[in-house]
Amino acid sequence: MSANTVYVKNISSSTSKKEVTDFFSFCGKIKSIEITSGADSQSAEVVFEKETAAKTALLLDNTQLGKSQVSVTGAEGAKEFDEAHREKDSDEITQEEKPRSRIIAEYLAHGYVIGDQASQRALDLDHKHGISSRFLTTLQNLDNKYKATEKAKSADQSYGISTKAQGLFQGLASYYEKAAETPTGQKVVQFYSQTQKQVEDIHREARRLADLKKEEAGTTCKCGSDSSICTCAPGTCDCAGCAKSGKSKKAVPGTDKTTCSCGGDNEICSCEVGQCACASCPKASRTEAASQAASSGKTTCNCGGDSKNCSCAKGKCACTGCGKTS
Repeated sequence: MSANTVYVKNISSSTSKKEVTDFFSFCGKIKSIEITSGADSQSAEVVFEKETAAKTALLLDNTQLGKSQVSVTGAEGAKEFDEAHREKDSDEITQEEKPRSRIIAEYLAHGYVIGDQASQRALDLDHKHGISSRFLTTLQNLDNKYKATEKAKSADQSYGISTKAQGLFQGLASYYEKAAETPTGQKVVQFYSQTQKQVEDIHREARRLADLKKEEAGTTCKCGSDSSICTCAPGTCDCAGCAKSGKSKKAVPGTDKTTCSCGGDNEICSCEVGQCACASCPKASRTEAASQAASSGKTTCNCGGDSKNCSCAKGKCACTGCGKTS
């Protein structure tokens, strides 16, 4: 029996293989999963690519999965292995090398119920094997190598970063405070820099990760689709018809045009000027958009819908999403 394998019992009969896979994938890459159905429940053999992931999975013993608490055990006779430093073969931050306290926080952020006992064991293992301090060094080394947090403090300032570095920044971003919250520049979230952590610190980090997840998925407000009073960042509003919603835009194959749900209404169009393919929309061409703006006595600038960067007089800006449009 391999040390990369864990055995899971008491899985509810109504729990699907996908749910089991999703549950254990937080621990690391899964090589194979074999589900066996019993009279009242199911069992599973989960084989990970790395032993580290299997050891993390053992923390999930007596944890709720679907409708039942599952039992997770390792191979008989398996010994605790040495988690000494291993050379990284890539710059990607994998699940296997993350602190176990971070992984537990990810579980909680995704709505799983993890007991405090499991959280404490995760903290103890991180401390015992020096995983937290080693991971912090990894973050700092990657940031120094790619200067990602310096060059990409916002998505709009990522120009000039290679595709590889951009992808790495997106992976690093969740470990750093937002630039707006740190005027002197981004810094590592305290959870990853503090040497002594407690269970409540994991819960606090889980709430932060859950908030980040909501931001990435978009937000809803009380704008009523009126972008001039919308408090969401451009491209993140989930309110139907709001010009600050980037979700409704779809690329038109073979062109640089996009379609949205504006219905030809320039005021709620979320497309760039000159790129909307919706019928009758003034933003179908730059000339038409400029003509529309001129006829209304308004002007266009480069504010990007952010009234703080707008140089137009109040009520005179024709840029989508700007609070100075009316």
